[in-house]
Amino acid sequence: MQEKEKHITKSGSAGSGNNSGLIHSGRKRALLYIASFYVFLFSLSPLHSQEDSLKKYIEIAVANNPSLLKKDSEYEAFQKKAVQAGSLPDPQLDAGLFLSPMEIVSGRQYADLRLMQMFPLFGVLKNAEDEMRLLARAKREEYIDSELELVYNVRRTWYELFRLRREIGISEKNLEILRQIEQLSLVRYRTPAAETEAEGGGLTDLYRIRIEEGDLRNRIAGLKRREESALALFNSYLDRPPAGYVYTGDSLYRDTLMLLMPGFSDPVNGNIPALKMISLETESYEARKKTAAGLGYPMIGLGLSYSVIGKSDMSGSPMNGKDMLMPMVSVTLPVYRKKYAAMREEAELLERASSQNYRAVSNSLTADWYAAMQMYRDAEQRMDVYDEQYVLASKTLEIMLKGFSASSVLLTDVLRVIQQTLDYELMQVGALTDLNTAAAWLKRLMAVRENR
Repeated sequence: MQEKEKHITKSGSAGSGNNSGLIHSGRKRALLYIASFYVFLFSLSPLHSQEDSLKKYIEIAVANNPSLLKKDSEYEAFQKKAVQAGSLPDPQLDAGLFLSPMEIVSGRQYADLRLMQMFPLFGVLKNAEDEMRLLARAKREEYIDSELELVYNVRRTWYELFRLRREIGISEKNLEILRQIEQLSLVRYRTPAAETEAEGGGLTDLYRIRIEEGDLRNRIAGLKRREESALALFNSYLDRPPAGYVYTGDSLYRDTLMLLMPGFSDPVNGNIPALKMISLETESYEARKKTAAGLGYPMIGLGLSYSVIGKSDMSGSPMNGKDMLMPMVSVTLPVYRKKYAAMREEAELLERASSQNYRAVSNSLTADWYAAMQMYRDAEQRMDVYDEQYVLASKTLEIMLKGFSASSVLLTDVLRVIQQTLDYELMQVGALTDLNTAAAWLKRLMAVRENR
């Protein structure tokens, strides 16, 4: 360090004629950079191309997300179940072949064929079909709810990715300012009064700057790791490779959501897929009860018995050699009543559990609604405060940087204001992304299907 100080002192004493030019040039470069930096103010104006890009990502996610496609396949499968439930049981065909023809009064019997079709009590098949159709509709509502959750997750993760990238950009911008201040400090340190400044803390100022630079570089590295993780999560929703490119832009529009949802305190009147799904399940259990009650009654079977008869030399009957056709009726005897009683009780218990689940989900949605509204309003208030604070801090820093270049302001004060400005700009970004995330959450709770 002593050698470095000697080298700096030697460079400073090489000629005072060049020092004023170096100082002037260093100040000019620093002030030009600072001026270009403070022309930028965080913009909140809408960017249609950015929003269009996000909508495109949502469309890709809805079309490709494996979990959502699974829900759609389950819905289609339950539609097929409804067709099965409403169909009659398969008819039963019994065939018997005599290896040695049986001698009977009317001839010789070679084979016996029986065909029987069972018919449950009237209404049983309809109730079973209704149950499956209601469950299929419930699966459809489950699919819609999953789609809403997916869209919310895509938006939330996209906003998080935007925030991380903006924080990286802001931090890198402030790191560059610190480098410019460091260069300006070095120019000042190389003046004929360098030794005096060293005694007054010239080198200490340089070390402080480098400490701040180290902190910022560490912060940027951490943010980039988090960006990589958020990028992988976002692409997973779209069923794409983890490192796939995602456009977020440099500015974000402010979601001016209308916080209106009439009748949300009575969610039955709302178009909430999660609640509609539970209501349909409850109706399906009512249909199951009716089906169980119907199965407790006998089923009637209608059929035919056909006997293949050949002529017999030993038979003198006028029916000798004539085949026989006999209508048949079959009746089941549901004597094991506990089984059917248990089926009805099972349906009643499931119906009761579904009603309890409806109340639980309704309460949870209401709580989420108020939490989302609070998050939205808090973010809105923070944005107004941070916008004003950021402008004031930026103007203060601009004045102090000019004073520092003229050696009338201490570096410690400059660094403190730089940190304040950085904090307010980062908080601006955080408040804006929180506001948009809360808006996306509210849309998810209100079942707003933006891609439809």
